[in-house]
Amino acid sequence: MKKFLFFIGLAFLGMSSAAQAAAPQMIGEYDDWIAYYYRDSAGPVCYMASVPKKDEGKYTKRGDIYVVVTHRPKENSYDVVNINAGYTYKPDAKVTIKIGAKTFDRIFTSGDKAWSVSEKVDKEIVAAMKRGSRMIVHGTSSRGTKTKDTYSLAGFSSAYKAISNKCKRQK
Repeated sequence: MKKFLFFIGLAFLGMSSAAQAAAPQMIGEYDDWIAYYYRDSAGPVCYMASVPKKDEGKYTKRGDIYVVVTHRPKENSYDVVNINAGYTYKPDAKVTIKIGAKTFDRIFTSGDKAWSVSEKVDKEIVAAMKRGSRMIVHGTSSRGTKTKDTYSLAGFSSAYKAISNKCKRQK
């Protein structure tokens, strides 16, 4: 998992608007989560990532599946939750995240990624992730295949603390 999540970091670099960015450095492993840090031209970026413990659906081929939580202090951006489904989402597909008794459905998709609709919803998801033990993500592929990905939240709070300490809020 560590090697896979490192490559997720390299993919982040490719998405970064920075012309030059250093390769991600691992901050630490925390049960089922790994925390990373890198610096791009806009400043420090910290993120944590995990892969599902179980992925379900009647598909024959699926790409990389993972969830990432990112802090970008110079952009005053914290707690951004990003889900990579491993397939292209069906346009206007409903994606839901279930953590304990809470269900989050204010999610939008673009290609193979999903995000919440606002900072407020991101913060609510992160708060639930800190308290929960597992997270279930339901989605639908462009071919109509329904999926259910189950993530462990063991180590989430520790990894979150690590990225928050490394990428402190700007005053």
